[in-house]
Amino acid sequence: MKQNKENILVAGATGNTGKKVINLLKQSQYFNPIAMVRKEEQKAQFEQKNIETVLGDLEQDLSNTVKNVDKIVFAAGSNGKKVITVDQEGAKRLIDAGKKERVKKFVMLSSMGADQPEQAGDMKEYMQAKANADDYLRISTLNYAIVRPGTLTNEAGLGKIKLGDHLDRSGEISRDDVAQTLVRSLHDNAAHNRTFEILKGESLIADEMSKVSKADEYIVK
Repeated sequence: MKQNKENILVAGATGNTGKKVINLLKQSQYFNPIAMVRKEEQKAQFEQKNIETVLGDLEQDLSNTVKNVDKIVFAAGSNGKKVITVDQEGAKRLIDAGKKERVKKFVMLSSMGADQPEQAGDMKEYMQAKANADDYLRISTLNYAIVRPGTLTNEAGLGKIKLGDHLDRSGEISRDDVAQTLVRSLHDNAAHNRTFEILKGESLIADEMSKVSKADEYIVK
């Protein structure tokens, strides 16, 4: 019996990592990507590949973007230009929209260091915005996965990572491997209400993901 694919809304679909997420979802037997774009002229690059699109601006009402959506990947970012309005409030707006539509999971692309924004130097405002968005997702009652990679690179993915609740070192990871981790996090049996960090590593992504598929995160409030 053929399995119905889940509709996955990708915020930040035109970004470097978002595009990789879209392509992986397109190849998947489980998921159907929906690319959220801000401008009408951005639709063509996806529609010519037979990928569904929806218009949505993270600074505006997003209720129209989540209709018939099963799960959400937030891979959007303002590149430091609008960290409050996009990285923080835009994420919150999409979380609220997803909550109203009762989406089954929200996968957040965050950043290593978001748990200690005061130590981020020039990146403090950005890290604080990411931390606030992550916290908002945790208390939203949505099923979530918060993925915190190290510095993103454009190197070819290896399909191997190092994963932990808190890795005691900084480092790099390719966008390819981050995208793979985000897509794996969409599965119902993976990363259920978990926050975790990832870096380039020696273990297969599937093996490392098994570490966060066992139990829910315990949050002290």
